Amino acid sequence: MSKTSFKNPIFSGLDTNDRAEAEALARQLAPEIGGLKIGLEFFYAFGQDGYRAVAETGIPIFLDLKLHDIPNTVAGGIRSACQLNPAIINVHASGGVAMMQAAAEAAKETKGARPWVIGVTVLTSLDDADLHAMGVSGTAQDQVLRLASNAQAAGLDGVVCSPMEIEALRAECGPDFKLIVPGIRPAGADAGDQKRIMTPQDALARGADILVISRPIIKADNPAAAARAIAADLAQAA
Repeated sequence: MSKTSFKNPIFSGLDTNDRAEAEALARQLAPEIGGLKIGLEFFYAFGQDGYRAVAETGIPIFLDLKLHDIPNTVAGGIRSACQLNPAIINVHASGGVAMMQAAAEAAKETKGARPWVIGVTVLTSLDDADLHAMGVSGTAQDQVLRLASNAQAAGLDGVVCSPMEIEALRAECGPDFKLIVPGIRPAGADAGDQKRIMTPQDALARGADILVISRPIIKADNPAAAARAIAADLAQAA
């Protein structure tokens, strides 16, 4: 799988437990964006049947389940998830190198196109103070770089990171390591529960591969038009 397989770098989350709404959004957004992100809320509510209904649009899907368990269990989860043919799937990088290696090896067994396997570093809802309260020394960027280095050593394709770590990760991990970046907000948009955010243009310019932009699109009065406008701005800035 290559980022050139995607129409554009925008992935939008279907963060809803309303299946009809999710399917309608998928149909509206499929012509406008590079892919959709299906997360825990939707997948726990509707499972594989709901996933397949969304996938019928033909749009690439980032299956955002953030697997985190012992290596054998995560490998089994990856094998099962790969039967759905996602474009991207993720695990928590804090699960350790052995767990990430097991995930990467399991993904290679898929009969279809192998998905990107991505490590989640530090959630964009967390900042330095939150990490210190959890007993993590150093800054959020220090922790992201540490986990990303482990992910790369384990054979993962890239990581999920906040926009603030893009440049440091590019310098540390090179140009081919995939950076999936949430915390993206168009200028003037509400930050919501995200603490480390950036505009789409700035994040792409710094080296992001995929921009996860959910609420500014799916909560818009016209989601397709909102996605189209962001894509046009990115194309103009390129």
